[in-house]
Amino acid sequence: MGAGLLLIPLILIRYGLLSLLNSNALKRAAFFAPLEANEKPALWLYQGSNLFLLVYLCFLKISTTKTGWLYTGIFVYGLGIALCLWSILSFAKPLESGINTNGFYRFSRNPMYLAYFFYYLGCVLLTQSLVLLVFLMIFQISAHWIILSEERWCIKAFGHEYINYMKKVRRYI
Repeated sequence: MGAGLLLIPLILIRYGLLSLLNSNALKRAAFFAPLEANEKPALWLYQGSNLFLLVYLCFLKISTTKTGWLYTGIFVYGLGIALCLWSILSFAKPLESGINTNGFYRFSRNPMYLAYFFYYLGCVLLTQSLVLLVFLMIFQISAHWIILSEERWCIKAFGHEYINYMKKVRRYI
């Protein structure tokens, strides 16, 4: 089976569901915080590796030869989709202040990034592609730098409310 089919739930949740729940949420999700000079290459790596992951998946097949990898891949992929759904549902309904602290955001300040990691890791396991794994690592490392810039922006935008949130909730898990 073609691995490109694995993209369907992600696209439906990330773009379809998010825009249905809150038309402004899609714009908020696409917003990148202002970057400092040393963070700009991270944005290019993040965007490039994300594009590569999405496109490259269309050329791969799901491997069914090693059932252990297959079942682990299905579980991790399903977890990534479930986390993506939960984070999108939470993201669509921020507090009046604009901060997301409900739903999955009670446990992670960056649940969408976490969901994407599990989603792509599931795709790596299902396709058993080392190339996909390498680009997932590039994606995740560069995402960390994007997250740091977002946190800096949130502190400027929301002040003590966000700092208190940072003290209560971890960056990832």
